[in-house]
Amino acid sequence: MAELDVALVAADREVWSGKASLVVAKTADGEVGIMPQHQPILSVMNPSVITIKTLVDGAPGEVLRAVVHGGFLSVADNRVSLLSEAAEIVDQIDAARAQESLTTAQAGGYGADSEAAAARAELRLRAVGR
Repeated sequence: MAELDVALVAADREVWSGKASLVVAKTADGEVGIMPQHQPILSVMNPSVITIKTLVDGAPGEVLRAVVHGGFLSVADNRVSLLSEAAEIVDQIDAARAQESLTTAQAGGYGADSEAAAARAELRLRAVGR
């Protein structure tokens, strides 16, 4: 089975890397699905939830979902790089903390960054189904 080498990287760390059969991300041009042998692309990612269908020893693994807060998507030679200022695996999001952050942001508690903080918190909450 053909595979992709995928790396999801935030500004401060590598969030996830491994083999996958499919990566779905929302770009400035719309949603894009990347499969093995995809043409090379470089695109801006919109803040969204990405999906990675992982492979383990060539067999289908889990479906990984992650929140990305913008960034870039690069595809070349069966390598997919998802580079974002901030990214987190959906299963690791603390919904109570995200709700607290949203409340603080809506009250202007982050000053000039309150609007951006609210948008990030809302995306996290949508990702966990709240």
